Amino acid sequence: MSTNTDRTIDVEAIRRDFPVLERKIYDRPLVYLDNAATSQKPQCVIDAVSRYYAETNSNVHRGVHRLSMDATSAYEAAREKLQRFLNARSTKEIVWTRGTTESINLVAQSLGRSKVQAGDEVLISQMEHHSNIVPWQLLCEERGATLKVIPMSEQGDLVLDAYEEMLSDRTKIVAVAHVSNALGTLNPVEHIIERAHARGVPVLLDGAQATPHMKVDVQALNCDFYTVSGHKMFGPTGIGALYGKEALLDAMPPWHGGGDMIKSVSFDGTVFNDLPYKFEAGTPNIAGAIGMGVAVDYLEQVGLDAAAAWEAELLEYGTALLNGMDGVRIFGTAAHKAAVISFEVRGIHPHDLGTILDREGVAIRAGHHCAQPVMEFYGVAATARASMAFYNTKSELDALAAAIEKAQDLFA
Repeated sequence: MSTNTDRTIDVEAIRRDFPVLERKIYDRPLVYLDNAATSQKPQCVIDAVSRYYAETNSNVHRGVHRLSMDATSAYEAAREKLQRFLNARSTKEIVWTRGTTESINLVAQSLGRSKVQAGDEVLISQMEHHSNIVPWQLLCEERGATLKVIPMSEQGDLVLDAYEEMLSDRTKIVAVAHVSNALGTLNPVEHIIERAHARGVPVLLDGAQATPHMKVDVQALNCDFYTVSGHKMFGPTGIGALYGKEALLDAMPPWHGGGDMIKSVSFDGTVFNDLPYKFEAGTPNIAGAIGMGVAVDYLEQVGLDAAAAWEAELLEYGTALLNGMDGVRIFGTAAHKAAVISFEVRGIHPHDLGTILDREGVAIRAGHHCAQPVMEFYGVAATARASMAFYNTKSELDALAAAIEKAQDLFA
């Protein structure tokens, strides 16, 4: 199938690509609205992973036999697909990791340890996922540095004036989410990068929630690092990548040591491998990388512009639907959002709501979404969260609203 350059998509045809969407939960059609946690997988991705284990299973880079050569070719072809998908300059700038969490830890432990000293500062935002908080906390505690937090508004927008005031000669790294997982806010990352670069500060963008839903061009953004999680973008779990500018990655020391990240080893010392392999110690998730490459193919076939347009329509429809219900409060009303609706229903704990909705076949997220500072900001312990993908429909949002009404009746 050729790449879709149209602004429309055939949702029903797309749904047939995802076998799990045919499943029934408690004899009801599955309504899957937990895409910000993980997306479902099209059959082509499932087949690619299965085919690797059935036909090509072998280690990469290390064998001269046919299976190893075939596995290596497919593995590196997937890297090339991701390089083109993100518009990185070279495959040297694409490092395979287990996902965004490991990618951020890699930058924190490698660049951070070599760059951040006592008295320095690292800037993150108030809406970050825990994976973009805890690694920086650990680094700052170890180095005697300070973690500073860019505040956000009641609507869920970052306060840019405060951000600009916080930037100083002590700032060594800025790390922010491209899209908030808890609120859906699309942050003005171009502005954030421009201001940081004016002071010579590198910027890491957590792209876990962006790449499944919008075109990302790392060269146009001019970010220094960008993180990707395969399972968010319709690929396998346990695979992801770090994009980093080649000059920065080249200067950074390895984080993990072991096989494949070396050129030579003796008891007198080790010569490390070239990029990107310097950061890829041990046997990688070969099947995951191959599956992620196929997921990239699939996203390009669907067409990210068309997918984003449909998801924006779903967001508008779902927001209007929930705003029209008594006792429902939506958190995060930024003007620029991904298709994420975090909400509460008066008198019903989110966990109880999630359980009731599950019995109606509706899968949402209930909890703090690994973003407890966001919950603290709004004065709640948890929220319910409906997050959409391009395979969702307006009728599924109607089912969500009907299930909420049923929960309200039970608690009346």
